[in-house]
Amino acid sequence: MASLEELRAERVKKLKVLKEKGINPYPIFSAREYEIAEVIVKFKTFEKKKKPITLAGRVVALRPQGALVFLNFTDGTGMLQAMIKKGDMDEESFALFVDTVDIGDFIEFVGSVFVTKREEKTILVKKWRMLAKSLRPLPDKWAGLSDVEERFRKRYLDTLMSSDVKELFILRSRIITDIRDFLNKEEYLEVETAMLQQHAGGATALPFSTHHNALDTNLYLRVAPELYLKRLLAGGFPKVYEIGRNFRNEGIDVTHNPEFTMLEFYESYGDARTAMATVERLLRHTAKNVFKKTSITHNGHTIDFSKKFVVVSYFDLLKQYAHISDPMGMTRDETALSAKRLGIDVAKSDSREKIFDNIYKKTCRPKLINPTFIVDYPAHMLPLAKRAESGSEFVDAFQLVAGGIELAKGFSELNDPIDQAERFKRQDEDRKAGDAEAQTSDTAFLEAMEHGMPPAGGVGIGIERLVMFLTDTRNIREVILFPTLRPKE
Repeated sequence: MASLEELRAERVKKLKVLKEKGINPYPIFSAREYEIAEVIVKFKTFEKKKKPITLAGRVVALRPQGALVFLNFTDGTGMLQAMIKKGDMDEESFALFVDTVDIGDFIEFVGSVFVTKREEKTILVKKWRMLAKSLRPLPDKWAGLSDVEERFRKRYLDTLMSSDVKELFILRSRIITDIRDFLNKEEYLEVETAMLQQHAGGATALPFSTHHNALDTNLYLRVAPELYLKRLLAGGFPKVYEIGRNFRNEGIDVTHNPEFTMLEFYESYGDARTAMATVERLLRHTAKNVFKKTSITHNGHTIDFSKKFVVVSYFDLLKQYAHISDPMGMTRDETALSAKRLGIDVAKSDSREKIFDNIYKKTCRPKLINPTFIVDYPAHMLPLAKRAESGSEFVDAFQLVAGGIELAKGFSELNDPIDQAERFKRQDEDRKAGDAEAQTSDTAFLEAMEHGMPPAGGVGIGIERLVMFLTDTRNIREVILFPTLRPKE
């Protein structure tokens, strides 16, 4: 069997043959008149007219039979068979086709359509023209890309060879479109905020840093758009949302990628309760519109969005699944000991709340299959959320978990600048103690809040995790077109 480099060398020779014939193998324009999908739908009309039409696409199968060549080609909208007969075009053109065309090439065909004896819709080619000569062979049709990492690395081949993979990303796009439609109808305004930020705020995460030469200042790729979106609430925009990329310098696993898409939306004069209701309506709307039903199957479980979502307390989950009887009464060291007994690593810089969260992620979250709102979080866990009541140790916040995956987080937004400054101060102390993911004080945001920010409800939804959940996908890299990978040696 020839090596890939030998196959490439053969194709380069064919490329030279075309050029020697005075043929440009990469012309600027195509004279294509119709998409294949349109031809298939209106096939009888085109067949009756018997008028030559011009189509184009990539050759994906090639079956030469002496003076007759059958092939299949696709333009991304559909696939069609082409037939080339030696007697139906001049000999030189036929010979050039046989000698230079390979699977993977983009070709323009001129001819009339008909149906073969085997009832195969076909174009009988009278003329052909090379649009783009491929120099590397496509993967084997049946084996495809067997190496999983190679699939992610060469996604263009993955989508080309697997209709299921391509359909998944079309479905992802439909889900995002439906989310936009829902929020637009709810009178939210779509906005775009800064991705290069002076403070990596809005979430507890380690940021990526960079340097701007002209300003001679260090900047961060945003970990969340939250602090800018809430500035807009202070600026008189009552309902805003943004769908965009976030960047977090974290590990990679089945639910984490350093670069991901986040939806965040905020409603002035709302709160956690109204935000939860909006999230429930949004998921029900998306499931019904995209999948044409209110239930989906995820990991063998049927999940029905028409039912009211369950609401449970965060500490009640720890009591039920981690068997911690009195979490509020435990010291930091006692919490660390419980975590170690469960096989959870604890860093010296980990706060009590962070240890609790790691316990929850291991023992509780995987058990939550049906859509479940978790409420009553310790105030220190969510430094941007409003306290449940004056002096409370809890915040008015929630997370939505379904299928063991965190899908959304939301809360009544903190709009007390004095309380916010104190929460930032606590985060600064955690950072000094070694917690690199702790947020930093953002004085510009505090200044905006001191000008006055209305009470509001806010929500963040990870698009990739939502797509994973709705499409019953196990790995986040399966729903990201170009996931972050280790450089190939």
